[in-house]
Amino acid sequence: MSESVALLNESLLTMLQSETFVLLNTVDAETGGPTSTAISWIYAVSPSIIRLAVDHRSRLVNNMKVNQLVTITVFGEGTVHAINGHAMVKQDPLLDVPFKMCCFDVEIEAVRNALFYGAQLDSAPRYAKVYDQRAADKLDGQVFAAMKKA
Repeated sequence: MSESVALLNESLLTMLQSETFVLLNTVDAETGGPTSTAISWIYAVSPSIIRLAVDHRSRLVNNMKVNQLVTITVFGEGTVHAINGHAMVKQDPLLDVPFKMCCFDVEIEAVRNALFYGAQLDSAPRYAKVYDQRAADKLDGQVFAAMKKA
């Protein structure tokens, strides 16, 4: 396990200012157990704040409102980064999007390399949107614009 820092480095900051996907780990509000969900509406506001948007139909909204502790798992730079922090509601509902969403800011407390010793990622995982690409691009544009204004 590597030593942690409390800020995103320049490379992670840049990576999280363009479309990427991460795993958002929360504490389930009903069971108290860990949960992990892939999300892509995430944006690094600064080296110490990550903003994310979540559809209100997701259990993640209540999870983060009940227990602010989160870990964001990022695959990149040849490794896996675990970003620990506290999620606080930034805007609810998120304005100027076509359905009810909640916007959270995550105040970063620690960033650490979470890949096991002696390993390096050959490539970061990739994903493909399997629905109407124009609709996906339009919605992503709306959500990211609203997140940046929040």
